[in-house]
Amino acid sequence: MSRKGRITDSYPAVKRREGPAGHGKGELALELGEEPQPAGEEDAALELLRQFDLAWQYGPCTGITRLQRWHRAEQMGLQPPPEVYRLLKAHPGDPRFQYSLWHLYPL
Repeated sequence: MSRKGRITDSYPAVKRREGPAGHGKGELALELGEEPQPAGEEDAALELLRQFDLAWQYGPCTGITRLQRWHRAEQMGLQPPPEVYRLLKAHPGDPRFQYSLWHLYPL
């Protein structure tokens, strides 16, 4: 009985190159004295807004802005996070802050 070839036999083997002494990228950066970059304030703010978009308890977020959704949730007594409202008021003309994750997708 003949042995069938494996699918991996048709691809060349590629060995990954390691850094000095087998260190990973993060370890090497720390050894070289580079500080790991913390997430910026803007990134943290956008992440908070993404979490607000994904929170089902405040109702659907498609077809309306985040501020409209926040006001709707407040009117319904759902107590949306006040930090979200402050962020939305602080960036009134920035579409990254005003529109939900799903605003580019057709309804």
